[in-house]
Amino acid sequence: MSGRTGRVNGAQAHPTKGKVMANTQTKPAKEIPANAQNRYEVTRADLPVHCPMPGMSLWNSHPRVFLPVEENGEARCPYCGAMYVLKQIK
Repeated sequence: MSGRTGRVNGAQAHPTKGKVMANTQTKPAKEIPANAQNRYEVTRADLPVHCPMPGMSLWNSHPRVFLPVEENGEARCPYCGAMYVLKQIK
């Protein structure tokens, strides 16, 4: 860095260099292989359900779409065709 200019090799120095960024993720999501199966069982704790799910390794394979599984107990993703079924816990 060249003293007063705040430049490194002629380019502007990075504004966050040396700063610690806070981790905003509360807990790591369990990794789920995307499109590894065509049927996923979800519980009420997973609501609202969206595809792809948070732990899917290919989370950016298609746009996130929320699925209304609570209406009929199941819903199909319009992008990848995965079926999400609401598992009834007794």
